[in-house]
Amino acid sequence: MNYSKKLGEKLGRVGVWSGELRGGDPAERAEAIAEVEAVGYRAIWIPGGGAADFLDIVDALLTASRSAVIATGIINVWRVGAPQVVAWWKQLPPEHRTRLLLGLGISHGPMIGADYSRPVTTMKAYLDGLDAGGPPAEHRCLAALAPKMLELARDRTAGSHPYLVPPEHTAIARERLGPNALLAPEQTVVLETDPGRAREIARSALGVYLKLPNYVNNWRRLGFSEEDVTTPSDRLIDAIFAWGTPEAIGTRVKAHLDAGADHVCLQVVRHEDDRKGYPRQAWRDLAHLL
Repeated sequence: MNYSKKLGEKLGRVGVWSGELRGGDPAERAEAIAEVEAVGYRAIWIPGGGAADFLDIVDALLTASRSAVIATGIINVWRVGAPQVVAWWKQLPPEHRTRLLLGLGISHGPMIGADYSRPVTTMKAYLDGLDAGGPPAEHRCLAALAPKMLELARDRTAGSHPYLVPPEHTAIARERLGPNALLAPEQTVVLETDPGRAREIARSALGVYLKLPNYVNNWRRLGFSEEDVTTPSDRLIDAIFAWGTPEAIGTRVKAHLDAGADHVCLQVVRHEDDRKGYPRQAWRDLAHLL
């Protein structure tokens, strides 16, 4: 499919990826979204997690925003069924549909339990369900990491939204997707110049993901050792997280773009003592990358 140019222009080079915008006081959230748009970001990504009311949250962000693409990173296909997405899509006003990108993800066995099986087959069936009157292919993408899921993203959706990946994976994904699919990796960032503190913040943020096999297996495929993915090592931290000054973050963004990304969405992670509210100052500091 050939949606990269169209979507790339709509998303811009750099977007905001924010779990914070999934919640909070509605008035404060609307104010934060207005500022994100005002400084020039054209895409806002939000994670779905296991929220049963996630589509209501997406509705709220579409209503609070004026021009930005609202993208999901991701809808968990085990938690929100395809018929539910189809029914929701049908009632959306046209002006909301035009700036909606639904990232879909297969999740992880430890999170889903005994029902988790045959991820590629399950995703194919889910996309079949969406084909029955739901969001068309150009309004959806997959959180694809491994080759078969990347091929499915290429053939059945606009492209891929990989999570927790270094630029080396971006290059691999681009080769598998071909030149015309959307590639929009998430890049986690820590605006901290002290190496020890930056890596401490990163390790805290990474902890939960070390128990999820889809991520760990992907890091192994990229050449990281068992020690790298269990400690985790500085090598893994520095590959997955961009830390330092806004200029250093810009170097990592450029590396993704040079490797074939159309768009890079930045997730700001902070020390636990600084996690109140929205990271609005960080978003302003990184807006020069636009």
